[in-house]
Amino acid sequence: MKSVERIVIVGCGGSGKSTLARRLGRRSICRSPHLDAFTTTRTGNPLPPDEFAERQRSLVASDRWLIDGNYASTLPIRLAAADTVIFLDLPAYACLRNIARRRWR
Repeated sequence: MKSVERIVIVGCGGSGKSTLARRLGRRSICRSPHLDAFTTTRTGNPLPPDEFAERQRSLVASDRWLIDGNYASTLPIRLAAADTVIFLDLPAYACLRNIARRRWR
């Protein structure tokens, strides 16, 4: 049986990508970075697209990881390196409900 060591989680906003990543990350020993943490510089300015892509190339170069987030412009970087892709395909009403809950908190 093939082991799962490089996981990409994608889906609509509110589908539960980050929640699933946190739960899976706690149960494994793999690195679980959230892509939102890599979109800005230390001073809070947006990263240029090429730097954002390079950060992802560095992330996926490691042996084990679990990355959640969409960022369509750099999705091919993650997909090319992944051995497992989890696509959360929830109904629109469920995603909208989850977004509303997140905003309410």
